[in-house]
Amino acid sequence: MSSVVDQRSVPAVPGPPRPVPPVRRTRLLDLPEARWALASLVLFLLALPVYLLGAPAWAWGPLFAATYVTGGWEPGWEGLKALKERTLDVDLLMVVAALGAASIGQILDGALLIVIFATSGALEAVATARTEDSVRGLLDLAPTVATRLRADGTEETVDAERLAVGDVVLVRPGERVGADGHVLDGASDVDQATITGEPLPSAKQAGDEVFAGTVNGTGALRVRVERDPADSVIARIVRMVEEASGTKAPTQLFIEKIEQRYSIGMVIATLAVFGIPLAFGDDLRSALLRAMTFMIVASPCAVVLSTMPPLLSAIANAGRHGVLAKSAVVMERLGQVDAVALDKTGTLTEGTPRVTDVRPLFASGLDEDGLLALAGAAEHPSEHPLGRAVVRAARERGLVLAGATGFVSAPGAGVTATVEGHTVRVGSPARLLPTGGPEFADTVRSLEDGGRTAVVVLRDGAPVGVLGIADRLRTDARATVAALTRLTGRAPVLLTGDNERAARHLAGITDVRAGLLPEDKVAAVRAWEAEGLRVLVVGDGVNDAPALAAAHTGIAMGRAGSDLALETADAVVVRDELAAIPAVVALSRTARRLVVQNLAIAGTFIAVLVAWDLIGTLPLPLGVAGHEGSTVIVGLNGLRLLREAAWPRAAEDAP
Repeated sequence: MSSVVDQRSVPAVPGPPRPVPPVRRTRLLDLPEARWALASLVLFLLALPVYLLGAPAWAWGPLFAATYVTGGWEPGWEGLKALKERTLDVDLLMVVAALGAASIGQILDGALLIVIFATSGALEAVATARTEDSVRGLLDLAPTVATRLRADGTEETVDAERLAVGDVVLVRPGERVGADGHVLDGASDVDQATITGEPLPSAKQAGDEVFAGTVNGTGALRVRVERDPADSVIARIVRMVEEASGTKAPTQLFIEKIEQRYSIGMVIATLAVFGIPLAFGDDLRSALLRAMTFMIVASPCAVVLSTMPPLLSAIANAGRHGVLAKSAVVMERLGQVDAVALDKTGTLTEGTPRVTDVRPLFASGLDEDGLLALAGAAEHPSEHPLGRAVVRAARERGLVLAGATGFVSAPGAGVTATVEGHTVRVGSPARLLPTGGPEFADTVRSLEDGGRTAVVVLRDGAPVGVLGIADRLRTDARATVAALTRLTGRAPVLLTGDNERAARHLAGITDVRAGLLPEDKVAAVRAWEAEGLRVLVVGDGVNDAPALAAAHTGIAMGRAGSDLALETADAVVVRDELAAIPAVVALSRTARRLVVQNLAIAGTFIAVLVAWDLIGTLPLPLGVAGHEGSTVIVGLNGLRLLREAAWPRAAEDAP
């Protein structure tokens, strides 16, 4: 097998030094929303102990006032601008409610509300900035320079963006391909994981297609440019992520969907409660007191807290178990999914090839250990993933590998070495031995039909055995697929860039879409969503990022996930435990049920207190107590999901 070498291990070639890509990451405090939210939180934490210890107002008053200003001026200003455009923003209503609470002595409650809203806005700004950073950073996958061949055969180094269709470029070992095109001459193995997600390098020879940004192996390639760099697959991935993120419907919490009607209705009702009694002869103080009481008891504080504590508690609990949901909106949306699409390599599988079968041929006189030791000795100098898998399997069995001399690697074919006086060749059956005896042919066919990569071992020109190599399925893959099927009522679909034979019936999945490029995955997701389905996409690679962005909800596998996938996804499974996916979906559904309970509780309190204030005379302190009491009740109800038992219960409910 040819060796795919890391760029750092390739001898330097003449020419200008390759530029180091700039770091494209927005720092947290570069965002004004984050700076104001942090200032508001620090001031609140400074004021809180002073206030609770009963210090005089001059000690905590300025600190709380500064909390209101730092955390509330930006949403307040945005709310005023929205009001100018005849839109009543809920953020403005929250600022007014916080100021109203402060005006009747509820300083702490108002400050807490301000801090919650400022922090929520900062988290949203950070998530947006990080996604934009990763999309821009994706462009670094494509090289900035390329070696173009002139008509007379001489070389010139040019900016990759200046390449045109018809140009011929030289791609040396270890370099990234500069543009999409077809191989004119040469043979090598090319790592295409960033484009197709395939776990193994793809053998390339004359006539094969290559993509910009993929990594060349040990062979040199002459490539004819077939696409303008601005239209390469990498560039299209960038555009797809940007378009999907931009066109995705604005995400809103459940309560925000009715914010306009509620806000406008509350303002109109408050003015009516003040103006109508006054018009019928009530005195100004009495009318103002009744209107103020109405505004307090009808304010949406408890309604807002009905939504946030359950979702934030679910986020915290999921985080303790290795699932990071990026916002309360994400946690809410996870419980809405009714279809799941899974990537193969690195998601359902471990992403590392392993020897699964050792099949010595009867006439060879070798047993399994003898065949594996022979192949491992020949592959020992190789850096190809298949070669490393063979050596690792031999070492796991405790086999002693003989020394090898005369090692030669042929891209796309295999390796040749002399082991204990025998010429040993290990590689592709189609390249090393296109035809063979019935036993050999049947063994190769059975391995390939089972989704494994067949590797033939020759000794002195005669086949002595076949090895089966495959990307191993995760131990919890089948249980996860079954649990997701029960949760959504639909079997998950497999979307992969790998070949269909390798993906067929993986983990019990029967609906397999194989050989897909990134745009094909996006098209599949959009087709399902056009049918009214809310699709959850789970993936880990750059090639999955557009689908993660286009889906209703996206989850990335964190351990081996690409930066773009991690930033584009709505949630990340940090520990790479597939079983955590159905568990977090079930936890989200529990949180949504608690939200509905809380809204019912808050609505009941508001209805009773408002009716009391309108029909009778509700004392202001009693109104404040009822309002705060409902806030405390819904808050405590939502915090139930912080308990450690909530996660195991969700995990049990999932299967």
